[in-house]
Amino acid sequence: MVLLKSERLYFRPLAEEDIDEFVELLIRNRRFWTIYEPKHPDPFYTRETQLEKLAEAKQQQKLGKEYSWGIYHSDTNRLIGSVSIYSIRRLPFASAYIGYSLDEEHTKQGYGTEAVQAALRFAFRDFGLHRIEALVSPKNEASQKVLEKVGMQQEGLLRKNLFINGVWEDHYLYSMLEDDF
Repeated sequence: MVLLKSERLYFRPLAEEDIDEFVELLIRNRRFWTIYEPKHPDPFYTRETQLEKLAEAKQQQKLGKEYSWGIYHSDTNRLIGSVSIYSIRRLPFASAYIGYSLDEEHTKQGYGTEAVQAALRFAFRDFGLHRIEALVSPKNEASQKVLEKVGMQQEGLLRKNLFINGVWEDHYLYSMLEDDF
């Protein structure tokens, strides 16, 4: 099990005993997260679906293709989001994507920056990746700020890159190289 820490947070893979709390987090942020991400059908917000997704994530980790963590506040041990390194490609690329989501009530407090820094540290120092990429909506200024604070660089605009809520949306591509870290 890969565990991570930052100043105010700790990160651990979700387990079956976390699913109810995770489903509550999903439901609580359903409206907030679908501003920039595709809407999910109602069954997505169930214990059964999330247990299936947890099993898939565990399998992807065994294959070395994804590492996902719940974001927990150190003072309260409360689950406040998730962060993952996914779509891992080994040499000749040695690259992956980073993704993260925070509970709406915990935004604008630096937690996203801490989470991304911890995941980047793992990706570059512990896992040996060369390049990490992130996609972010041009409308999502808060997420752009997180990526820029940790030193990721905007490389360009991917036109009509992701189908979100019935519309093809543009996304900025950000990246960081191990030498930048």
